[in-house]
Amino acid sequence: TRISPARTYMRSLDGILAEGLFDNNGTNSKQNLSDRQRRLLSRADTAHKNGIKVFTLDIGEGRATIDNVFARASTYGYVSLVSSNPFTDISSLPTYPKRPFNENPNSVIALDQVKNFIVISNSQPFGREDQFTLALHGNNYDMVVVDVFHNRMPLSHRAIETLKYKKIGTKRLVLAMMDLGAAASYAYYWKNNWRQGYPEWLDMPLRGDPDRFNVKYWHPGWQQIINGDNNSYIYGLIAQGFDGVVISGVEAFKFFEAGGQEETD
Repeated sequence: TRISPARTYMRSLDGILAEGLFDNNGTNSKQNLSDRQRRLLSRADTAHKNGIKVFTLDIGEGRATIDNVFARASTYGYVSLVSSNPFTDISSLPTYPKRPFNENPNSVIALDQVKNFIVISNSQPFGREDQFTLALHGNNYDMVVVDVFHNRMPLSHRAIETLKYKKIGTKRLVLAMMDLGAAASYAYYWKNNWRQGYPEWLDMPLRGDPDRFNVKYWHPGWQQIINGDNNSYIYGLIAQGFDGVVISGVEAFKFFEAGGQEETD
């Protein structure tokens, strides 16, 4: 019922990643924005005005689309990325532009210094771990966002250290993906006897993805996996050397508010 911004919550964040904020089939018109996009822009603007770095990810292809999204995002002061796949299934480096927009030769040690970024959420097509890390090392993006696991094995500390350097040798940020709203049957924590309803916090599979399950994120059992002790997910990320995390699944509450039916926003 509150309409004022949740400032305590915002102060706990360094940045947000908004998906589907700008692209409208290649058009570059504010009038063509959907109601959803207008709501997202309003929220992003609130975050931006409160000192939170705003990144955008739009799904699209083609030079014109990418240029349009970059131009729109730049007018708001946001950092954009256009991909042919959604956030959870990006498996290749951008083919355009050949070099990052706003390519930056300086070292990046804080999120507010980032001028461009890439996401690789599925690294399997890159081959071995060393092939993957060298492929990402061979560019000058200010920030890379990756899955913690490569071919179901956690990225090594050495691999993450390699990712922390641009091709020209200066430093950049490496962030890990962490889903708070779903459990994956292929993840390291999964037990062979787990199924929907057991453990009690494990709910039905995500629509279109039977390998991932909605979780009752407030349940102590799930929270123990995420940050319960030195063997938890978040402590593992710290030990591996990641600079931070991109948290997904923060809209999982909609599934439960809708009585077990996924909602779109």
